[in-house]
Amino acid sequence: MTRPVRVGLLGCGVVGSQVVRLMAEQADDLAQRVGAPLELAAVAVRRPGRHTDVPAELLTTDADALVTRDDIDVVVEVVGGIEPVRSLLLAALSGGKSVVSANKALLADDGAMLHDAAAKAGVDLYYEAAVAGAIPLLRPLRESLAGDRITRVMGIVNGTTNFILSRMDATGAGFDEALAEATALGYAEADPTADVDGYDAAAKAAILAGLAFHTRVTMSDVYREGIGEVSAADIASAKAMDCTVKLLAICERVVDDAGREQVSVRAHPAMIPRDHPLAGVGDAYNAVFVEAEAAGSLMFYGRGAGGAPTASAVLGDLVAVARNRVSGSRGAGESAYADLPVQPMGDTVTRYHVALDVADQSGVLAGVANAFADEGVSIKTVRQEGRGDAATLVLVTHAATDAALARTVDKLAGMALVGRAASVMRVEGQIVE
Repeated sequence: MTRPVRVGLLGCGVVGSQVVRLMAEQADDLAQRVGAPLELAAVAVRRPGRHTDVPAELLTTDADALVTRDDIDVVVEVVGGIEPVRSLLLAALSGGKSVVSANKALLADDGAMLHDAAAKAGVDLYYEAAVAGAIPLLRPLRESLAGDRITRVMGIVNGTTNFILSRMDATGAGFDEALAEATALGYAEADPTADVDGYDAAAKAAILAGLAFHTRVTMSDVYREGIGEVSAADIASAKAMDCTVKLLAICERVVDDAGREQVSVRAHPAMIPRDHPLAGVGDAYNAVFVEAEAAGSLMFYGRGAGGAPTASAVLGDLVAVARNRVSGSRGAGESAYADLPVQPMGDTVTRYHVALDVADQSGVLAGVANAFADEGVSIKTVRQEGRGDAATLVLVTHAATDAALARTVDKLAGMALVGRAASVMRVEGQIVE
């Protein structure tokens, strides 16, 4: 074996501590897989006294010094956030160190900058753990499917929101009650904004779209909608349609009216039929479908978060980049040659489920149908639930542009015979009436 590959670790929290543990417990096996020992050289933390499971001589509070040390070959980052991490990783890359990161927010915002720095220095930038935890997903997109043409990536990429929606579906609980349960069980952070408002899923969608469609996609390109407005009534309405509600990240290769290819990237709650494979993905699990022209439909499923599962993905990347260091090679870098434009959400073709509280009298259905027709939106199915003051019209549309559907809903809200839109949600998959 050659000299050890020395590793500097930024952060030693839930994930970082598991990286330290796995590196120690599997040291012999990792050395055989890499072709050289993996040696933990330093761990940068804020409060060294809290990390009694790490040898004291490895701990440091000087992250800037760690990333510029000449004796460190690979920097592993599990801190999260944008700054100072961005500056630290840029310094590591420019200094000739390969980088392994689990930081989806940074990669979604500044992935292009980091890739450029890695390419200039001739080193690796790997980030399997940034999306879907332990599930091997990014490397298959970047490498295994490099010879295919991917047309769509869709899935559940946030375990916290999936747990909340699964509990709402199973128990009939409201959003606040399900969120409280998720927090008590440790699935939700004390501040769950990134999860429940869809920021986490949107960041992951940007990363997935960039890899799948060879196009630089940033967080600002992604249409985002969280689950905070999903109510128990929405869940009940979905059940009546034999559907369930999931927060989905959806990345599609589309063609505009002029025949030009574009990329559609969005993260929002949607109804899907109960017989859809994603409908059965419960609790904090993740699952992602990839559709490619030659390979067909592929599904990736597993734990999308947690210390040990995420550390597994980090170690997989660490082994890969360490092998490259030993062999003097470099792995696959960024592929953004396609440079496809991102389609505005208003132009995205989708379908809606709309439940309207209406007056139970003649002419209501005709007025509602006219509102849809005025915007060029075709109604697929319609039914009435209840009578008198409790009457509700439930409609599912055919595919139309999101802008046309939004205008239709706004128009319905202004009609005298429509009390309110009790439920408005996008629909994915085929609902059979």
